[in-house]
Amino acid sequence: MAFSSNSSGGPMVDMNVTPLVDVMLVLLIIFMVTAPIMSYPIDIDLPQRTNNPPENPKEPPEPIKLRIDSSGQVFWNNSPTPVSALQSMMQAEVERDPTNQPTLEIDMNEDAQYEVLAKVLGQAKDADMKKIGFVKKP
Repeated sequence: MAFSSNSSGGPMVDMNVTPLVDVMLVLLIIFMVTAPIMSYPIDIDLPQRTNNPPENPKEPPEPIKLRIDSSGQVFWNNSPTPVSALQSMMQAEVERDPTNQPTLEIDMNEDAQYEVLAKVLGQAKDADMKKIGFVKKP
């Protein structure tokens, strides 16, 4: 018989797999280190340090309170507003003083659909709003 079992008293021949496992682990580590990491760049305009600060800083305008309730209704400073009208309202706020924009404070109900928030953020980006914040209630 070509193969014998250990119960018959003959020697049992097993292949030593330790060197094979060592080589495989080294190759795995090499591939993990050299594999390109998937990254998605996000363009962010960070403020730059300046040695000459403005002498008369402008008082920031009153923030815009934008609330999204659980049904997806959007409220602009506590007045109901259709999502389609938001971009023109945001552009009007930006055009008043592009260098001193109001902060858009977004308060979203945790039960609201993310789709509404995505539309609002897209319209804020299209309106060139620079100051956007999220309100978290305790």
